[in-house]
Order: sequence, then structure tokens, then C-alpha cells
Amino acid sequence: MGLRRIVLWDIDHTLIDTRGVGRELSGIAFERVTGRRMERQARIDGLTEPVIFRETARLHGLATSGEDFERFAEALAEAHLQRAAELRERGHALPGAAAALDALAALPGVEQAVVSGNVRPVAEVKLGVFGLDRHIRWESGAYGEDAEERAELVRIALERAGLSASDAVLVDDTPAGVGAALANGVRAVGVATGRSTAADLVAAGAETVLIDLADTDRVVSALS
Repeated sequence: MGLRRIVLWDIDHTLIDTRGVGRELSGIAFERVTGRRMERQARIDGLTEPVIFRETARLHGLATSGEDFERFAEALAEAHLQRAAELRERGHALPGAAAALDALAALPGVEQAVVSGNVRPVAEVKLGVFGLDRHIRWESGAYGEDAEERAELVRIALERAGLSASDAVLVDDTPAGVGAALANGVRAVGVATGRSTAADLVAAGAETVLIDLADTDRVVSALS
């Protein structure tokens, strides 16, 4: 690794859990844009927001356009801003998340950014309400509005950060996130705090799998 290094964080079920608030807000935005109540939602683990929106619409017999997604993204961001206090009250940062971010920020040359399927305004609210945003270089991350495929998000983040794959490590709770890192030659550390098991993350190719982020020393060791 060079003098500069970057840790690329996933958000949902890696750093935070919205405890259902995220789905509710997606439903509000979906109905605002389509005029239809969101009866069910497409699988979300490891997918980006434009894919989730399109597939959810398809479950309701609806075809959508890029313009529809832009409207949905705006409505979703607005809903998160309006109900940020509720998100803070009902959701929570995962154990050890804040300590891990703080510890990594104290290391010379280590930068932290986000690679997330969330659109950036939503990502900012989700981390901000739990005080997890102060070490994040938002301009070095990649978000749901940037690309549909997670592997492309990793590539974009590296480009924005001005770093090579060997100078990066990605942390994610899904096999899709792990696969996106590996597709770009980036080290992947899995964290089994979502729906995927440690075995799932190992099978996907994660170099290291953490049960959670509670052991700060172990997290720093895995990501350094």
C-alpha cells in the first residue's frame, strides 16, 4: 500500500440498522412517484437504489424510466430529511461502528469513504443522524445515482479518491459487496451483521470476516 489508503464502507447492516424506517420511507417515495402503494419491495441486499426501484415497480406491474428514478431519489431524500428524528429514534448505529471509524481516522494516511447503493443525500442522512459522518470523505465515495452495478461503484470511488485498488479495502455485509470489491482487485472484509452469514461471506471471497465491529482492535487490524 502507498502512503494514502482508503477504507470504503457500505452503510446498511454494516454501519447502521434503520429497523424498518428505511423501507417505510421507500414506500412513501414510491407512492409519491408512481401513485401506487408499495405492497412489496424487491430484494434489497447488495443492490443499488435504481435497481431496487425498477424491480419493485415491476412487482407492481409498472415500467419505469430514468426520469422516474430521479423523481423517486428526490422524494426518498426528502422523506429521510423530514423523518430524520424518527430514524435516529428507531434505528441505531451498529455496535462498534463509531469506535471503528474514530480509530481508523486516527491512523496516518487513512481516509474513509462510502460505497453504497443509497443515493448520496440519503447516505448522508443515514450516517449523519447517528454521528457517523464526521470522518467520511463524501467526495471520494460512490452512490446509487452513479451506477446500477456495485462493481462500477467501487471503480468510481477509486477514481474519485485518486487511488489504486492496492490502496483500498472495502467493508460490506453482503456477498454482492464482496464480489464488487474483488472485481476491482480491492481487498474485501466481510462483516456478518446483516442477513448473510459468515460462511456466505467467506464463500464470496472475503479476505477476512468479522462477526461484528465491536472489537475495535480487531477491526483496525483487519482493515490496516
